[in-house]
Amino acid sequence: NMSKRNHLKERLNEKLEAITFKTLIVGVDIAKHNQWARFVDCRGIEHNKALKFENNRNGFNAILARIYEICKQEDFNKVIVGMEPTGHYWKAFANFLLKQAKITVVLVNPYHTKRAKELDDNSQTKSDKKDALTIARLVKDGRYFETYLPHDVYAELRGLTTTRYSMNKRKKSIINTITAVLDEYFPEFETVFKQPFKGKASMHLLKVCPIPKFILELGEDGVLDEIKKAVKKTVGRKKAAQLVEAAKDSIGVDYGEYAARFKIQQLLEELELITNQLEALEAEMAETLKKTEVSEYLLSITGMGVVSLATCLGELGDPLRFENARQMSRMAGYNLIEDSSGKNKSGTCISKRGRKNLRSVLYQISLTLVANNKELRQLYNYLKTRENNPLKKMQALVVISKKVLTLIFTLSKKKAYYEPELVFGSYRKSQLQAA
Repeated sequence: NMSKRNHLKERLNEKLEAITFKTLIVGVDIAKHNQWARFVDCRGIEHNKALKFENNRNGFNAILARIYEICKQEDFNKVIVGMEPTGHYWKAFANFLLKQAKITVVLVNPYHTKRAKELDDNSQTKSDKKDALTIARLVKDGRYFETYLPHDVYAELRGLTTTRYSMNKRKKSIINTITAVLDEYFPEFETVFKQPFKGKASMHLLKVCPIPKFILELGEDGVLDEIKKAVKKTVGRKKAAQLVEAAKDSIGVDYGEYAARFKIQQLLEELELITNQLEALEAEMAETLKKTEVSEYLLSITGMGVVSLATCLGELGDPLRFENARQMSRMAGYNLIEDSSGKNKSGTCISKRGRKNLRSVLYQISLTLVANNKELRQLYNYLKTRENNPLKKMQALVVISKKVLTLIFTLSKKKAYYEPELVFGSYRKSQLQAA
């Protein structure tokens, strides 16, 4: 913990040293149509009046002209532009500044802006013009982090990863909607087919006869014939009988059955389409992953999946841009925070001030590795059963996730393949052996 605090102090000092009396700091509050910009020096003193500019090339050129004008008048030789990474509107402006004007762009945590703006006038009133000044003064105090806008294969991975998240969200929504209709008309369907959206037979029956009315019209033989259309094996008599019995005793409502079946059929068509699209997307992710410099080394980790790794790198970006694995952990929001005041101590927890989707994919990777990777399974079991401060399941998985980040960082930097005997240092090995 002491070394972490020292490292953070050093990083803050580096940021503060980068801002001199010759530095113009520009705070920008981003919106869809119009932005506000405020201009301050290293002491937080405002230079020139606030500028409102449009979110288009004319607006971008207008603020650039104002920046050059202030630099010439006030003799600034360096410019730092700060903004919040909220939504997606900031990306176009940041990309313009980085590529067209070669101006340093940094990002400010929206949480910091919310807290800091009340210090200026003791009011929580929100305005874009006020927020722009707050952002500028946060940058002046070193409360910012560097911008990362990948323009290589990692940009492709990030785009594919974002698309996959939205498609999976839509797929889950469709399944939930179908389930809601079944709960109303035939809640017993899931007692016959435990996973109705995974089996060929159950998916076919959902299209043809998802409701008791249509099942009873078909009868046991008719249901069996439908099952055989989907599954070539000569089985299904038992399932057909179970489904008919469930239909006879169903508590589902008995009105609007045709409309309900039509709704389910339309949703199933959409579900099949998005399932096929996901397969194509994941194949594209696998091909894109091959173009990175590090994929072959990271895929050598026992239990690491192609799509999971592609998603992880889509969130992380190029692993080679990090100085250490701790930076990766902070990006995910895995840094520990302590909640204590006076005699009250409630222990530590992770900050969660990082990329939520990165934590999500690391959790999935950790579950898989704990099941399939001997070394990480050994560590996981030790963490849960050690005498001193045993961890709960979720806590242990956080430690495994941080270990995964360490492996990604180390193997990428060294361009080395996974070797089980090198996973743990001597101290951790002694702990595991003692246990």
